[in-house]
This record gives sequence, C-alpha cells and structure tokens, in this order.
Amino acid sequence: MVHRRGAPYLGFMSTRIARLDSRALIRVSGPDARPFLHNLLTQDVETLAPGELRFGALLSPPGRLLFDLFLWGEDDAVVLDVAADRRDSLLQRLAMYKLRAQVAVETDDRPVLAAWDGPPPQGFVADPRTPGLGARSLSGDIEPDAAEDDWQAHRLAVGVPDPAADAPSDKVYPIEADFDLLNGIDFQKGCFVGQETTSRMKRRGSIRNRMLPIAFDGPPPPFGAEVLNGELRAGEVLSGRDGAAMALLRLDRIDGDLTVDGRPVTVRRPDWAGL
Repeated sequence: MVHRRGAPYLGFMSTRIARLDSRALIRVSGPDARPFLHNLLTQDVETLAPGELRFGALLSPPGRLLFDLFLWGEDDAVVLDVAADRRDSLLQRLAMYKLRAQVAVETDDRPVLAAWDGPPPQGFVADPRTPGLGARSLSGDIEPDAAEDDWQAHRLAVGVPDPAADAPSDKVYPIEADFDLLNGIDFQKGCFVGQETTSRMKRRGSIRNRMLPIAFDGPPPPFGAEVLNGELRAGEVLSGRDGAAMALLRLDRIDGDLTVDGRPVTVRRPDWAGL
C-alpha cells in the first residue's frame, strides 16, 4: 500500500515503501562541489544531473572500501546518502580533504525511502545498482507501509551486498563488494582516491573474492563463520537472517558441497552478477 500524507486513501497497491533509518544525508554545495567530489569518489560527479541518482564509494588511499554512497544530483548541490552511523566519520573525512575548495558540507535531515515490489510513486528514482532493487526517494510526503527490515530482506533476496552492514569498514575492496557489477565505479572518469589498486584489480582480472548470497536451513551462522568446500576454506559468513546470508567467498571454491558449522549451504548467483 502507498499512501501520501494528507491524500485520500484510494486502496491497496503492490508497491511497498520503507523508511531507511540506517541511512543519513550530507549536502555538499558551493562552486567547487562537483569537482571536489569527483576527484574523491569512484563515481563520475561532474556529469551528475539534477534529479539523477548514482551509486559510488569513498575509498582509502590503498583502495579499500570506507563509505558506500548514493549521490543525488540537485541544481546547486550533491547530496550524499551514507550509513547513518558513518555520517560523522564521512563529515570528518570530507573536511580533511576540503583544503581551499569552495564547498559547504552540512547534514541534511530529510528521510531516505525505498520502494519495491511495484511501480514506484512519483518522486522516486530507480536504484542505480540493479532494477530488481526498486527505487529510492528523499521525500517525506509518503507514509511508509513496511519496516526497514522488510527492505533488508528484499535486498538480500535480490542478492545485493550492503557493505555498511555486511562487512567491517576498511576490510574489503570495492570490487569484492561487487561495486564494479552494480554501477558503483566509473573506470573512465580518471583519478579518485584508491583508483590505482581498484583499476589494477579490474584490469588484471585478479578478482579472487566476491560477496555473494548463500542459502541454508535455519537461523544464520554467526558473523565470520567459516564456509568450507570439503576441508578447504571457501570464505566467511557476513550478515544474515533465517535461511539466507551474505558471504565473502573465494570464486574458485564456490562449486561443490559447501558447509558452514556442518550445515550444507548453497551459493546463489544473482542474474546481475553474471557468474
């Protein structure tokens, strides 16, 4: 059901809406806003049009993932959608890089909404990672009819990682978190923080591990539980729920009989992954 605040109730629709309280916003404005962010992030920011939504990240200089981000284009600013518990850290990081750039960096208190399982309401923009995820919005005019946990279950069903929830900060490379498969890296844009390592991994095809969903019976194994292929380590479990979890897996060991704590598990290969 979708119901706009203050609008007459017109019945049920299949679309589900959830407010994502795990996400928070930072607004970057000023004459240097786009070039400032463009030189930092994995995504092209200079061509980001008003009303457009892109997915990207800020990496550490050695190329590991620090912050996964959505970038919202506005007429006079770029709004960054980041994990709420990481917003202060990102504000500090941006202040460190700011130097003499003519930019203003401030918090934005609008909510982040996700819509899925039906046509998105007006004002929502398609999730840039993969169509199966649905759409996102920064509007507070729509009354949610689902919990964020419902959205997380949907995300896991589509098989898309959430690095902020699935992996400790600065422990994985963006390609291991499938950013190259989910439109999170523009390899044509030129320099960004951590570009050398990221481009080398992609160019050489030296992608050994990826985050992929796994299925099993019963409650999720604990975070960090070892995935085995026979007696060989095949990876580790990340976040999960009953029957499903995200795991960081070695691609050369995902075929065969896999187990976690003696329980059989199956690797799911989402269509968007092309594996």
